[in-house]
Amino acid sequence: MYTREQIEKAVKDKGYKWFEDTSNKGYDVNIVGVRNNAPSIADKVTNVFDDFITISYKDSLGNWQFFCWNATTDAGKKGVEKFGNPKGVARLVAGQYRGVWAIDKHRGKYDALCQRLGNVTVWRDANRDLKFDEIKTDTGMFGINIHKAGTDSTWVENWSEGCQVFKRAKDFETFMFICKKAAKIHGNKFSYTLLEI
Repeated sequence: MYTREQIEKAVKDKGYKWFEDTSNKGYDVNIVGVRNNAPSIADKVTNVFDDFITISYKDSLGNWQFFCWNATTDAGKKGVEKFGNPKGVARLVAGQYRGVWAIDKHRGKYDALCQRLGNVTVWRDANRDLKFDEIKTDTGMFGINIHKAGTDSTWVENWSEGCQVFKRAKDFETFMFICKKAAKIHGNKFSYTLLEI
C-alpha cells in the first residue's frame, strides 16, 4: 500500500500534472494506478490483483482524502491466451493520459470510467507465452476502461484484456461515488496516470 504523499511525489517526479484543486471546489481528483514492477515479476502474467489504483483529492472543506485499492493494470491469463484484438493483448504504457475517460456504461452494463474522449498507448503482445513483451506499441481508442471484477475476485483471468480493474466490487463502488461527485463539479472528463514502481 502507498500513502498520498508517496503517490504525489512519484507523479510530480515524473513531471506529470498533480491536480491541486486551485478552484477550491473540491473533488479535483488524481486517479493514479501503480503497476507492480518488481524485478521477479515485471514481465510475467501473474493473473492476480497485485497492483493498486489510488485516488487523491481535496474534499469540500479543503482536506486531502486518499484511497488505495487492490487492482490489476494488466491482462489476466485468459485475456492473454484468448485476446479479441488481432494485434494482440493490450498492456497500457505507463504515463499520464489527460482527459481521456468519462463515466459511461462498461460493456453496456454498469457505470465505470470508460475510454471515450481520447487515445491511449498500449503495448501489443500476440504470442500468448504468458510474458509481457514490450516491443510493439499501438495508439488509439481501445476501450481501456477502469472497472470492477467480481465481488472479491482472486484471479484476473478474463476480467482484463488491458483494462484497469478493481479486485473488489465494494472498492469500485466507493471509487465511482467519488468520481460521480467530481463529474458534477468539474465535468465528465477524467485523467489517469499509470506509474511503474
